[in-house]
Amino acid sequence: MNGQHKITGSHRERTAVVYLRQSSMAQVRQHAESTRSQYALADWAAAMGWARRDIEVIDTDLGISGKWGVARAGFTELVTRVCTGEVGAIFGIEITRLARSNADVARLAEFAAITGTLLIDSDAVYDPADVNDRVLLGFKGTMGEMELHVMAQRLQANKRAAAERGELRTPLPVGYVHDDAGDIAVDPDAQVQAAIRDVFAAFAACGSAYGVVSAFEERRFPLRAYGGAWAGQLRWGRLTHARVLGVLKNPCYAGAYVHGRYTSRRTIEPDGIVRTGLLERPRAEWPVLIKDHHEGYVTWADYLAHEGRLAANQTNAGARPPREGSALCQGIIYCGSCGKPMRTNYHDDDHPAYECSSRADRLTTPSCRSVSAVTVDDAVAAVLLEALTPEQVALALAAADEVTDRHQRVSRAAELAVERARYEADRAERAFSQVEPENRLVARSLEARWEARLTALADAEEALEAAAGSSPPLPGHADLEKLAADLPGLWHAPETSSKDRKRLLRTLIADVAVLPEPDREKVRIGIRWHTGATDELRLARAVHPGTARRSPSPAVEIVRRLGPVTPTAELAAQLNAAGMVTGNGRPFDVKAVQWIRHAYNIPAPAPHQDGEISVDEAADRLGCSAGVVYYWIKAGQLEARRGPGNRLCIPWNDGTEAACRERVTASGHLNPGARRTRPRKTPRWPAEHPRTSVPAGML
Repeated sequence: MNGQHKITGSHRERTAVVYLRQSSMAQVRQHAESTRSQYALADWAAAMGWARRDIEVIDTDLGISGKWGVARAGFTELVTRVCTGEVGAIFGIEITRLARSNADVARLAEFAAITGTLLIDSDAVYDPADVNDRVLLGFKGTMGEMELHVMAQRLQANKRAAAERGELRTPLPVGYVHDDAGDIAVDPDAQVQAAIRDVFAAFAACGSAYGVVSAFEERRFPLRAYGGAWAGQLRWGRLTHARVLGVLKNPCYAGAYVHGRYTSRRTIEPDGIVRTGLLERPRAEWPVLIKDHHEGYVTWADYLAHEGRLAANQTNAGARPPREGSALCQGIIYCGSCGKPMRTNYHDDDHPAYECSSRADRLTTPSCRSVSAVTVDDAVAAVLLEALTPEQVALALAAADEVTDRHQRVSRAAELAVERARYEADRAERAFSQVEPENRLVARSLEARWEARLTALADAEEALEAAAGSSPPLPGHADLEKLAADLPGLWHAPETSSKDRKRLLRTLIADVAVLPEPDREKVRIGIRWHTGATDELRLARAVHPGTARRSPSPAVEIVRRLGPVTPTAELAAQLNAAGMVTGNGRPFDVKAVQWIRHAYNIPAPAPHQDGEISVDEAADRLGCSAGVVYYWIKAGQLEARRGPGNRLCIPWNDGTEAACRERVTASGHLNPGARRTRPRKTPRWPAEHPRTSVPAGML
């Protein structure tokens, strides 16, 4: 080894650190000799004069790449200890073991030069404080980085060439296996095949990934593990939404061989760590796409249709899947003014409404509208029922046949599960019967396994019975033809759910738009069919129930014109004489006219004549309460008459006012001063009980 003379006593007084690294855990498992060689560097350090107690090994980075930006706890610890000056030398099998990045090597060399730390590999001893050694370290760091790039480029080129031939073997999705020749083949397990096919059938029936999850609520779905203790084994578990999307979006199930669906993207975190993630490429950017490469569960056209359906179901854009609400055009109705989707608001279940979603962002145009869902839904449903031809009826009958097939698939899946459970139970029984009775440890373990398989068999049989009982009997084909002949009756039947109506609507209609309409009493609707044809409707807006019960405008105008000078009873008689009725179709009475006065703020005629005032006016002039005036009228002390509306009218002049004021002045109740001037009739304290003062101490 060159440069051993650079090692001095000051270096040996400090710690010698042996740094170990391999790029992946596969290298750690498969290249154990390299790991042993790196551990042997501790013996090198001892041979160069370091005491065993001063030699430390950092091996926490085994299985971690040395690329720039990768978080390596071991390398971070090494740099920290170098900066503190406690490391005298760093041992590595080669400089590339320290890092595959020239930037990391240069940073470590700069810190080592400041603290006087040596770098030692199998070739030489390097002193970073020496400029020549610094240049050599930088050159080796650059070569290590270049070597990594060349190897990666060569490997990727080989993988690309194999992928273009369709021969690059990658982990296959559940439902496929590699046969003896290395080709992709459908999994021979019938239960796995049935589960995969049922996923596509359920999606074709319900049209949403969450609907597929609901269809598999009582069933299990297969998953083949890759890596780890379960590598290659088939496991069964709950079907999740993510797994449904993984099946529907995977082109392998359409018989296509694809390479490069995902590309890596590196981002730098605020702490300087480089994170690598996967980014899905658009289909047009896939490097390799070979159609009809192997047998598929669906066709390529079906795959594209599924992709479009999933894109339309997105909640932030698209038609959205049909839900249980009563609004028929939910998810497919748009504002014809701004082009944004219209939201469905359920003020209550009987009166849903469509509102332009631009209102949430305050971006509405002057012609954006909200409209009652009943107005739009009834018109669209009528157009739909008129458009249903015998060919469409035949499609509906085919859909009924699909429901029958779905029930059969569910039963078949349960039967296959029972068959698998019975096979596992028989296998466990055979294993238990072949063990020697004296080997009790093994016998107990096999017996417990047999009992578990029997329990699983019982559960599978119960699931089969439940599947058979949960599928109600379907009507025959003749009964369905009779129902199809009366589509309006079937559409309006209480048994037909809102979700079913929406699905039927979407089979023919692509979307609905509320078009701009200057007349606010009208609404204009555009319908776009899947064939590309369009229809346009112009309808009257639905009238609010409260508005519908209002009195007609001519009656309101009469009350507005005559109300200030005509009593209410006379107005009611005049309206009835003119042949008018209220909004409910009844003759006008006093209460109806009073309600019109209140609703439109129409005053009633003044009840008193000239020279008369009301009770409130009299009370204000006299400075007393209205109750006093009412008392005087009731006692006959003040003259009054009943005017229109049964109101009291008081004849008023100077003499009447003077008499009332004199009465107020003389009243001890209304005038406290008058009460104090009167002589006291009896003493406040009786003579036999003279008033005495209370001593202060008794208080």
